[in-house]
Amino acid sequence: MKCPFCGKIDTKVIDSRPADDNSSIRRRRQCEGCGKRFTTYEKLETMPLMVIKKDDTREAYDRSKIEAGILHSCHKRPVSPQQIGVMIDEIENQIFAREEREVPTSVIGELVMSKLKEVDEVAYVRFASVYREFKDVNTFMEELGKLLKK
Repeated sequence: MKCPFCGKIDTKVIDSRPADDNSSIRRRRQCEGCGKRFTTYEKLETMPLMVIKKDDTREAYDRSKIEAGILHSCHKRPVSPQQIGVMIDEIENQIFAREEREVPTSVIGELVMSKLKEVDEVAYVRFASVYREFKDVNTFMEELGKLLKK
């Protein structure tokens, strides 16, 4: 830590304790060069998770978008709100476990499809048809064929 008085880099920590708001650490330091004391505050810097869209734009991660897609896919299907909540939590756990702070929508979409396939195949096909942008009936039938082979 650089001394604000003399500019030397050699300082030592004399005292450390949580700050009043408990969201940072207050450190009392002393410069090894000039002997003057000063206080610093350390705060955890959080980087928001960014989603890389198909057109390469970036936006902050929004749980409600995954939730809306899953709810729409599961409309009138025998999938409980608890199952949906668990699915979203599991998807988020996988997303946030990644080291990168930027995640492509393709990764999120594949995670959603994977979870939906486990829970309800009709909901999976509904989501896949929108996510993969099926252009015609043949593309739709190919996806159904993959499901039927299993």
